[in-house]
Amino acid sequence: MLALGLDTSCYTTSAALCGTDESPRQERRLLPVPAGERGLRQSEAVFAHVRQISQVIVPLLHAPHPPIDCVCASTAPRDGEDSYMPVFQVGVSQGRAIAAALGVPFFTTTHQRGHIAAAKYGTGLAADRFVALHLSGGTTDTLLMEGESLSPIGTSSDLHAGQLVDRVGVKLGLPFPAGPYLEDMALRGQNQNRVPVSFEKDGLQCHLSGAEAQLMRMIAAGEAKENVAAEVYGVLCRTVLRLVQAAAEKTNVRDVLIAGGVASSGLLRKMLLERNEKRRTGLKLYFGRPEFSGDNAVGVALIGLERLADQHENLC
Repeated sequence: MLALGLDTSCYTTSAALCGTDESPRQERRLLPVPAGERGLRQSEAVFAHVRQISQVIVPLLHAPHPPIDCVCASTAPRDGEDSYMPVFQVGVSQGRAIAAALGVPFFTTTHQRGHIAAAKYGTGLAADRFVALHLSGGTTDTLLMEGESLSPIGTSSDLHAGQLVDRVGVKLGLPFPAGPYLEDMALRGQNQNRVPVSFEKDGLQCHLSGAEAQLMRMIAAGEAKENVAAEVYGVLCRTVLRLVQAAAEKTNVRDVLIAGGVASSGLLRKMLLERNEKRRTGLKLYFGRPEFSGDNAVGVALIGLERLADQHENLC
């Protein structure tokens, strides 16, 4: 079986083909953001997706592949009736049209579920019950995954991890999204854990706006850019580990999958693994492959395959 997945997020236009007997193949295009800006308005992002979506779909369909058995698209950022962004309708409309033209089923999922499915792929995480942490520009969410059920545990009450990275990065003169550039800068700096973490609700809810304010003061005071960048990853590491520790204590689950674009940082992964071992938390941390950690349609296609298999099973 082969599934085509589509995801049109606030950052990236992406398409992927995933099969039961094939490795995932994907095409992605970042949305074009003017220098100095921290993203696009929804109307601008929708227009960008409309212009770019054929550029990610056509190369996949032109390459040799088995027949496509289903199409799946992300319809919203996360589960819940109040979760909506216009950008996702570009992928949905394209997906419905392709599925109708091919005469195959069309399935829907969420951007967050797609991130978790993509991150889990190939990690060896076999448990059906695990804690997931989704780190991106729009989420800093800890969730409990139990089979198909996804339940929120904790989050950030203000800024999200990706917003902190991008806001500091853009202030330092880096392109948006700033993650890879800020990480490269941080590798040349020194983190001294000068930026404190902030929590409430037994560690299940974090605050990152205070960290942003302090980092901006450091920039204004003329602190070396490399050191400011390093402090960003320092505060993120301590915040993330405390979030997943609190989630593990609440759920009595020790397997933790860390997903999302911010989790693609090799530096952050290294810091988390080292701190987790030093603290002897008893947590087992899993990370998705870097190419499947940023916004992508691989997880969406994998979910499509699961839905198709379930449909076939129910018909038998």
